[in-house]
Amino acid sequence: MDLYEYQARDLFEKYGVPVLAGIVAETPEEVRAAAEQIGGTVVVKAQVKTGGRGKAGGVKVAHTPDEAAAAAEAILGLDIKGHIVKRVMVAQGAKIAQEFYFSVLLDRANRSLLSLCSVEGGMEIEQLAVEKPEALARVAVDPLVGIDAAKAKEIATAANFPAELVDKVAPVLETLYRVYSSEDATLVEVNPLVLTEEGDIIALDGKVSLDANADFRQPEHAALEDKAASDPLEAKAKALDLNYVKLDGEVGVIGNGAGLVMSTLDVVAYAGEKHGGVKPANFLDIGGGASAEVMAAGLDVILGDPQVKSVFVNVFGGITACDAVANGIVGALEKLGDTANKPLVVRLDGNNVAAGREILEAAAHPLVTLMTTMDEGADKAAELANTNS
Repeated sequence: MDLYEYQARDLFEKYGVPVLAGIVAETPEEVRAAAEQIGGTVVVKAQVKTGGRGKAGGVKVAHTPDEAAAAAEAILGLDIKGHIVKRVMVAQGAKIAQEFYFSVLLDRANRSLLSLCSVEGGMEIEQLAVEKPEALARVAVDPLVGIDAAKAKEIATAANFPAELVDKVAPVLETLYRVYSSEDATLVEVNPLVLTEEGDIIALDGKVSLDANADFRQPEHAALEDKAASDPLEAKAKALDLNYVKLDGEVGVIGNGAGLVMSTLDVVAYAGEKHGGVKPANFLDIGGGASAEVMAAGLDVILGDPQVKSVFVNVFGGITACDAVANGIVGALEKLGDTANKPLVVRLDGNNVAAGREILEAAAHPLVTLMTTMDEGADKAAELANTNS
């Protein structure tokens, strides 16, 4: 789960990371009151989970409460890369002398943690990595040790911080790692981390991503979820304990096993190039238990997506044999009744595949088309999606 900036700021404050005052507001009147409470120059910042807010007009400096209210009127309702601004944060202004960058993240490729740090902050890290890779220090972090005082100084030194700033920056990096480890995060990023004209190190803009797999030991994280902004299909799938991610396409995909589903997405996308450019509409892994109930729940979610024009069920029978999967599909279609109204292409392989195919052939459901290979199934599903568009 990605946090909004104001949530990251509050989390930083909880652990003692130096931050400036910030108040969340949803109306120009609330923004005016927040600016009066903070006093002086403030920054009105759109709260959306995407980058590029400043370029889109989502960040404005205000010197008076009236200016802050006017800025809020311009920002609230703004569309920033498909995200509609519904709230802003009124943040205390700062006199910035220098901007830096710092992050700690999960390095999946190396099965470890990685710290990225630079004395050149304020710009997008992807841009910095391309244009000036030498300015970005990459320091491996042992998860069993973390970022202690010695590692924090190593990171700051590798990032070319001046010697007089290393001792000032290092404790902040150490505290930011404490946020990362204690909150089961996969990313903690500060851009920019600033040196003010008064000589203070401040985390001016934070980004935090939390590991949903750790929710069982972080019950307070549930309160951080913005249910109103959640995709309704993803919310429904979550309530049904389905591993589902909505994508922007027309072919619904159901498979058993994350690797198989990922491969299916690629094959569908490739096949779609020949059929009007249709794409996968979702990731849905039903795991090993492809019962009628699980299959019905998966189909119910996918068919609820108005963009979906066809569904590709791609299952490799293992512990759950193909005949059980076939019975699950037949049972799911009976359970869904008239709500199942889009063509299904089914490809079965593996344990008891012959019996599974016989069950589906005997059912002779008008929506179901059986295919032998994954490539053939993807091609047929893409063809049907294009035809029904």
